[in-house]
Amino acid sequence: MIDKNISRLRRAAKTRATIARLKAVRMTVHRTNTHIYAQIIDATGSKVLAAASTAEKEVRGQVKSGSNKEAAAVVGKRIAERAKAAGVTNVAFDRSGFAYHGRVKALAEAAREAGLTF
Repeated sequence: MIDKNISRLRRAAKTRATIARLKAVRMTVHRTNTHIYAQIIDATGSKVLAAASTAEKEVRGQVKSGSNKEAAAVVGKRIAERAKAAGVTNVAFDRSGFAYHGRVKALAEAAREAGLTF
């Protein structure tokens, strides 16, 4: 029996293989019931250049809950700012097998508005 998580990881693996072939810097998103996390990973896949999440103390003070679209938008804005500070403006979006909907979409759109292109 294939469960939801195995299916998600299979979808994620296909996306990551494509991004690895392109040798692109990628922005990964991970979503849990309580938080959302984003990382900018270099083209080799071995080094994290920037990270942001709703688990950070400053973000927890800004938002009521880490598990809503407003919180995801805050994380999207923060990850874009940190990526630009690290000298990255162009990324490939790796949604880790999650549907481009709700919190994942809110994070992506906020990152685009803050200056990241993908």
